[in-house]
Amino acid sequence: MNFTAELAGYGRLVPLGAPVPESAPRLTARRAAGPARVLPSLGDALAEAGARDGQTFSFHHHLRNGDGVLNAVMAAGAGAGLQGLTLAPSSLFPVHAPLVEHMGAGRVAGLRTAYMTGPVAMAVGQGALPTPAVFQTHGGRARVIENGEMPVDIAFIAAAMADHAGNLTGACGPQAFGPLGYGVVDARHARVVVAVTDCLVDSLPCAPDIYGTLVDFIVPLTRIGDAARIQSGTTQITTDPTGLKIAALSADLIAASGLMRDGMSFQTGAGGISLAVARELGDRMQRANLRGGFASGGITAPLVDLHWRGLFRELLDVQAFDLAAVQSYRDDPAHHMMSASRYASPARPDAVVDALDVVILGAAEVDLSFNVNVTTGSDGHILGGSGGHADCAAGAKLTIITTALAAKTRAKIVPQARCITTPGGSVDAVVTEAGIAINPARSDLADHARAAGLPVLAIEDLAAMVPPPVAADKSGRVIGVSQYRDGRVSDLLYLPDPRPISLA
Repeated sequence: MNFTAELAGYGRLVPLGAPVPESAPRLTARRAAGPARVLPSLGDALAEAGARDGQTFSFHHHLRNGDGVLNAVMAAGAGAGLQGLTLAPSSLFPVHAPLVEHMGAGRVAGLRTAYMTGPVAMAVGQGALPTPAVFQTHGGRARVIENGEMPVDIAFIAAAMADHAGNLTGACGPQAFGPLGYGVVDARHARVVVAVTDCLVDSLPCAPDIYGTLVDFIVPLTRIGDAARIQSGTTQITTDPTGLKIAALSADLIAASGLMRDGMSFQTGAGGISLAVARELGDRMQRANLRGGFASGGITAPLVDLHWRGLFRELLDVQAFDLAAVQSYRDDPAHHMMSASRYASPARPDAVVDALDVVILGAAEVDLSFNVNVTTGSDGHILGGSGGHADCAAGAKLTIITTALAAKTRAKIVPQARCITTPGGSVDAVVTEAGIAINPARSDLADHARAAGLPVLAIEDLAAMVPPPVAADKSGRVIGVSQYRDGRVSDLLYLPDPRPISLA
């Protein structure tokens, strides 16, 4: 796709298919001149950090819908009269609803994030920002922070526990949330690093996730959030018969591919069907007496279970998706943290996603070219964003998209995706309850699947089983940019409703 005209004035953003932009000069991580200083309030931290209008503040989302730090920082920023900020949280959730008021008041002028849902997504979708929101991938976010394309003025790092030297962990404390994988890149490259914790101790009882040499200030709060709200309804194994059929077919396809073998590496998304695939795969591995190498990603209870059963030697974890994963990270020496950069940056030769054998991912829409949308619905309203979706799809030997043919009466296999989050060239197969569509570029996989007796269909045949939605009107005001992991633009998001917006 060529969005040259629409992208005029958006700086380094270029269309997918154009040459990859040259990297900006790499930033040098700022080391604190002395030990981290404990400050009495976030307002003091803003003053000491030299907060100014128009700066970029970053946050991480390990507390997910239980996060209290971003809202507390923005309340302090409002008290300081800050305006025109760009926020770079790794993800946004319904708990961040107060940002809508900050956008309306001009305190937030831009958003760069890998995922958003809830009131903030609704407001952005209604055109509440003066500039288009940029939807990154987790690996892409790490890349632009590391190479200086997205300089961070102040990084606010929520820590479940901190010591007076500034060492930080997510493994211990009253609101323990697991590894601090997304915060690591921010801490290494931001101009100023402010740790925020509700558990300040003399020394950590465990190895730090982030060392105090990277931390400038520590602010104790009464409470950084609610770790119990890390887990959401989407991180539960499905019990729906349709979902279970899709999961079984997916596990059959993995076995047929030849990748279910000793030492295999595996990742699954946190959706209900994806988690059911993990369970199905584990049962097949156990019956075949196979043991995998690593399972990776945002770790969930089903992956912890596979590891405890001896089916995977280690877990590589960028964030915990539930409290079982938090406990495992605290107690299991084979459960390791990885930074967002090591996880998925396309600039790294050792990125974990590039060592994946199999990844299982979901979809809001898949089109006839195998392009996947996990950013919007077919109506254009924002549902989420890539997170690690596009990163893992690009790296894995076998990328499987699992989806029902329809959600209620809405088709999910469509002629053209409303927003391309993950390009079809990195998708190998789409598994539905009616059968499996395999990318024509993977004739080898199709041959293996047919030899195993699996129901292989053309993707056009799957699309014909449910009436397609009305073609989307992709025109008008651009309210978002879907940025591929290497910096190119995979698609644009348009204002889906021309009526005047209300931020009340």
